[in-house]
Amino acid sequence: MSAGTSKIDVTVTDIVPVNELVKRFHFRRTDGAILPTFSGGAHVVVEMRDDDRTRLNPYSLMSSPLDTTDYTISVRRDDVGRGGSLFMHNRVKPGQRMVISNPVNLFSLDLRARKHLMIAGGIGITPFMAQTSQLAGEGGNFELHYTCRSEALGTYADVLQARYGRRIHLYHDDRDEKLPLEKLLSSQPLGTHLYICGPAGMIDWVRRTASEAGWPSETVHYEHFAAPQPGKPFDVTLAVSGKQIRVGEQQSLLEAIEAAGVDPPYLCRGGVCGQCETNVVSYDGKFLHNDHWLSEEEHRSGCKIMPCVSRFEGKSLVLER
Repeated sequence: MSAGTSKIDVTVTDIVPVNELVKRFHFRRTDGAILPTFSGGAHVVVEMRDDDRTRLNPYSLMSSPLDTTDYTISVRRDDVGRGGSLFMHNRVKPGQRMVISNPVNLFSLDLRARKHLMIAGGIGITPFMAQTSQLAGEGGNFELHYTCRSEALGTYADVLQARYGRRIHLYHDDRDEKLPLEKLLSSQPLGTHLYICGPAGMIDWVRRTASEAGWPSETVHYEHFAAPQPGKPFDVTLAVSGKQIRVGEQQSLLEAIEAAGVDPPYLCRGGVCGQCETNVVSYDGKFLHNDHWLSEEEHRSGCKIMPCVSRFEGKSLVLER
């Protein structure tokens, strides 16, 4: 695990069904020591040993940063995904030993803000569980707007409302309740920062609306871990290590590089942190860019790729690894 941090051996102490799609997992250090401190918005990378394959998936920490006796994550089951969520839901049991990375925060609160406006969609609520707990402990000013498919699938909505009352605003798709985004963004006091986590389409909509409304980019924060997409197998040459590798249909380029014994850096494995950015030496074909890091100009240039989420189709690809 090359997350730029140390590994932590942990034991699963409890697994709690939250609703029909989400389970909550509690981890404690296997050696009984206190876990590393973290701030709201941090995530850990969970190592899943799935027979002859090792999966590495990032999950937001949702437990309170004020208590590091255990870490808590929530995992939404994805029946058509690559298998990580199904492994967590079906294979992980209380008492099982696992390995996670130290916490990494790519979605931290800007504590200079006079107010924190939070917008969550679906399982994107999880980092806000930790962030609201941190702000409440520090007397911070915040409000959270949470969109979900139905009341039954409003993960932790009841917990948040019980804790924070009128600071929590809920919108249910099955009731045709719409987030009044333009009005919400136009009515905030000077010094407010905006935080967004949820589906990619929602994040794009909120960011675009905020930009059109004149919000400075440095006051808009978002997090979305893109899952690697399956695709046609392709071959890659690694120029530095001299390895020839094949990327499978259900395998990310980053996973294939790691399987070949090369250990590139990463922090998120979701196309947002920039750590695994790799130079392209040469290529004959086309890139399938799925990241949120490189600019559109960089995508068009063919000079860089984010191997955690992006793919390639064509005759040849040589990377500087």
